[in-house]
Amino acid sequence: MIHIGSIIKEKFDELGLSVSWFAKELCCDRTNVYSIFKRESIDTSLLVKISVILNHDFFKYYSIDLDIKEK
Repeated sequence: MIHIGSIIKEKFDELGLSVSWFAKELCCDRTNVYSIFKRESIDTSLLVKISVILNHDFFKYYSIDLDIKEK
């Protein structure tokens, strides 16, 4: 099982963004951003928004996980 929050955090750190900026883009406050980083799972509509904001397809990690389980 993947931990989507830590994958989002990894990409976020790689891009060198600020939590304040990310919170503003997500229309939430900073504490919600830290909560996202801790989540094992996430609502798909929120994941779409995060994918667009960070310009990264986070859904592919679920596809990869499914491919591994099918083998």
